[in-house]
Amino acid sequence: MHKLIRRIKSMLEAKQLLLADTRGVWLLALLGLITGTLAGAIVIVFRLLIEMMQSRFLPGADPENYEALQWGERLALPTLGGVLLGLLFLVVSRHSIRLGVIHVMERLAYHEGHLPFKAALMQFVGGTIAIVSGHSVGREGPSIHLGATGASLMGQWLHLPNNSIRTLVACGAAAAIAASFNTPLAGVIFAMEVVMMEYTIAGFTPVILAAVSATTLNRLVFDSLPTFIVPELALASFWELLVIVGMGLSIGALAAGFILLLNAITRKAQVLPVAWRMSLGGLVVGLCAVLVPQVMGIGYDTVNAALFGDMLMTSLLLVLLLKLVATALSVGMGIPAGLIGPTLFMGAMFGSAVGQFLQVFSSEVSHPGLYAVLGMGAMMGATLQAPLAALLALLELTGNVDIIFPAMLAIVSANLAARELFKQDSVYLVQMQSIGLDYHHDPLSQSLRRRAVGSVMNTSFALLTGSISRTQAEKILSKDRPDWLIINRDEGKLLMPAADLARYLDSSDSELTEDEQIELTEIPSKRQQLAAVRQQSTLQQAYSILNETDAEALYVTRPLGSAAERIFGIVTREHIEKSYRLKSTIN
Repeated sequence: MHKLIRRIKSMLEAKQLLLADTRGVWLLALLGLITGTLAGAIVIVFRLLIEMMQSRFLPGADPENYEALQWGERLALPTLGGVLLGLLFLVVSRHSIRLGVIHVMERLAYHEGHLPFKAALMQFVGGTIAIVSGHSVGREGPSIHLGATGASLMGQWLHLPNNSIRTLVACGAAAAIAASFNTPLAGVIFAMEVVMMEYTIAGFTPVILAAVSATTLNRLVFDSLPTFIVPELALASFWELLVIVGMGLSIGALAAGFILLLNAITRKAQVLPVAWRMSLGGLVVGLCAVLVPQVMGIGYDTVNAALFGDMLMTSLLLVLLLKLVATALSVGMGIPAGLIGPTLFMGAMFGSAVGQFLQVFSSEVSHPGLYAVLGMGAMMGATLQAPLAALLALLELTGNVDIIFPAMLAIVSANLAARELFKQDSVYLVQMQSIGLDYHHDPLSQSLRRRAVGSVMNTSFALLTGSISRTQAEKILSKDRPDWLIINRDEGKLLMPAADLARYLDSSDSELTEDEQIELTEIPSKRQQLAAVRQQSTLQQAYSILNETDAEALYVTRPLGSAAERIFGIVTREHIEKSYRLKSTIN
């Protein structure tokens, strides 16, 4: 086994330059398949652990049956969960540990997809405690974090270029969604639309294979049935399309209100110590659960009741209101779990209420379950600003193709209302901004992140000291024919064109003896300051180094052993800009 692992790592090291560009799709596809299997296994273990713990103490061994708990238990369970989480995070780290989807996006934006193991371990433990203790959160946020981290750590262990690690992070996120919801296609689109915020042909292939392998594991362990049990649903009449547009606009307003409330709570909570804010978040959720037990946990049993029209309109609206407040408080106070599930929950409550309201005036309207399904997609799409992911999630979660036509209208209406009327961005971007971060997804950054420095570096160079004899200079220029000379000095490295040394030798042919030393820093030449960049780095990282330092060019290194490093090539600003212009022309 160890020999096989060493052989794989050796093969990948030999393919570094292939992976540095977009030519290594076949190799990334293989890695995507492996990544999906790994991430899917992690997410399935996470889900099984949660459900096993819930079945141990919930009545009827039902993981969803928080409603059967006594009011005192409903108050105590999330409160104690919040206290335990606060103490855990206080003991483990004095500094804030970011978890969930925004942590993955942060590491993509600022660290090229390098996710640390410690944060993933905290996410696994913290997410389990949060969900089991009945907080108003979902398991998809922790799942995405865990799947992405598994993929990132594998890429780091294999010493892959950072552009490939970024793609594997997308593979891990897609696999996590696929394994959590049994939705492979929605997982792919979510990873590209929400996490990576870009679509690339080279990226789709490994991400698709990752989602397929994770879904295969999910169906082997669980089953292939949709997450929600949906009655036969179809649009009863075309005049209802106007109602669907109105409902979409209303849900867009609801999503914008949810994002504003969550953002306000997140900003205010930053000043509180971690133990206090998580404990306070647990207490408020417990108080909400005393009034409405349906706010506890993931709540898919309540969603199914709304789909079949088994809840009264007043109950739907009350549950919706308290679920919105409880979720905003849980996530805003830092409870380490997700909010995709709660957005589906809130959308189902709102949509089912609209459907029941219409039935008061006419029996010739669609079943409330149709409006509940449309509400789920509209709320998810507007909150995440991910219309395509929401549409495909609806299709795969319900297994009903008849909803596609009205769902497109509802989701687009909600998205437009949230973004254009209420000026709200994706909830994840708003959360990042509330803690002082940003996600750079401009065209230049996106293009430069797709390639590593190895794809543009010039490997024709010679490494020299500050002085060289004429004989040595002529030998290097005639034998190696380098394009560049790296002058290695104590105070730093300089870069000069080899042609300048050749020109100096030609002009000084009669003046220099064979052994006379030439001071490379004194001959006429346009010398450039050099800084180091790792071979794993993307062109975006190289561009940032050039902009943030006095360097005018970079030398590419890769560590050898514990201390030594070897220079592999030269990257200039012109190399990077030429790469971007070429890529832009091709696209």
